[in-house]
Amino acid sequence: MKKEQLGQLIIASEETMYHVAKTLLSSDADCADAIQEAIVKAFTNLHTLRQDSYAKTWLIRILINECYAFMRREKRIVSLEEYQYQEIAEQEDYSDLYQAVRQLPQKIRICVTLYYLEGYSVKETAKILGISESAVKNRLARARAKMRGELEHAMT
Repeated sequence: MKKEQLGQLIIASEETMYHVAKTLLSSDADCADAIQEAIVKAFTNLHTLRQDSYAKTWLIRILINECYAFMRREKRIVSLEEYQYQEIAEQEDYSDLYQAVRQLPQKIRICVTLYYLEGYSVKETAKILGISESAVKNRLARARAKMRGELEHAMT
């Protein structure tokens, strides 16, 4: 793959990259930083891409790794006031479904995002996350069960 092709892929995957980053990171600024770092790493390590057909999967995997690295670097203490403000802002701005997804554990939430929001198959999701297909299916089943409970609770 040439750098021009990678640039076109990045432009075409802009929304997908944002959704994946937002699944792992809460702040839009953090998402933008992680995406930017992932793009730099993708261009720098383009020679490591073995097959062009897996370029989008490769790019998303770089982004996920960058989000995890960002989370490790940014483990910081948040004041109680900032936490409460952030919690209130999230509750005001988003639907019950979004809140139910945000309440899922991180490993399950990324599966939901890749499968339902981005339309990856179970096989592709497993490849991106480096887990088995059965693990993806189990995580999706757990997510549906937890979200069903959360949404039923919100409706009452």
